[in-house]
Amino acid sequence: MLFRRSAKSEPAAAPEPRGFLARLRDRLAKTKSALLTPLRALAGRRVDEDLLEEIEEILLQADVGVATAHALIDEVRASAEARHVETAEGLIPLFQEAMRARLRHREAHWSDRPEKPFVILVAGVNGVGKTTSIGKIAQWLRGEGNSVMLVAGDTFRAAAIEQLEIWGQRTGSEVVKQAHGADPGSVCYDALVKAQAQQTDVVLIDTAGRLHTKTNLMEELKKVVRVIQKVLPGAPHETLLVLDATTGQNALQQAKIFHDAVPLTGLVLTKLDGTAKGGMVLGIGDTLDVPIALIGVGEGPEDLRPFHADQFVDALFAAEEP
Repeated sequence: MLFRRSAKSEPAAAPEPRGFLARLRDRLAKTKSALLTPLRALAGRRVDEDLLEEIEEILLQADVGVATAHALIDEVRASAEARHVETAEGLIPLFQEAMRARLRHREAHWSDRPEKPFVILVAGVNGVGKTTSIGKIAQWLRGEGNSVMLVAGDTFRAAAIEQLEIWGQRTGSEVVKQAHGADPGSVCYDALVKAQAQQTDVVLIDTAGRLHTKTNLMEELKKVVRVIQKVLPGAPHETLLVLDATTGQNALQQAKIFHDAVPLTGLVLTKLDGTAKGGMVLGIGDTLDVPIALIGVGEGPEDLRPFHADQFVDALFAAEEP
């Protein structure tokens, strides 16, 4: 799977089963309440600048971000004038269209993996669900018939190594580790040499949940990448950053710092089910030129899915079922 931005000409993704779409709608309830409920409360109001300012404030409260909120307001203002929309309820479909168009440019493109082993480096600070996300991706890949190797590159936390071992047992994936406190580069080197010899399909590398404010730890991450490239020129083929959606715009600051250290190819947004700040999905895509690869909307392995703009916006604006 390659996490690349989709071309405009590509066909829409195949629809997910009805059960997932309903679950997505339910899991986005907090963001929906922060965004759609106050928008609907404006029904009957005439469209004017005061109304648009109120809507901008609603967008900001949903953690869309200042720049994105401004852009959405400008797009809807122009569209409303073109269509002669006069009342607030007529604006909701326009916001839905504007968000859908914006997010379609942030989708990742999924395709075959020409390289073997295909190396995915996964980064993120402690507590964002990084190791769990790796385990869920491994389960998904194993379900597709791939051989998977999990690399315990977070050697600074014994619990991280143990957690990865549990996922290895659960998914039938090989786990490569060294002792607690070992050099992460050494672990990666040994793992990749072994993966080459075995012709493993996919290698998922866990990294330390380093604090993004610690320059020396960012340097350690760069060192890991250099080691990987010595063994496999051109690797890692994907570098994913896992972000906790409940942190809202703070996640954007993390992403910028990680992206400066190691170029990111995809974002994994977790815990969208536990936050009213789901608007950050819009803001982070606008500010950081990196596709959104996966979103997490629950604890189960089936709740980490490829991000599709239409599904996300449809769930966010879906009418409540009786």
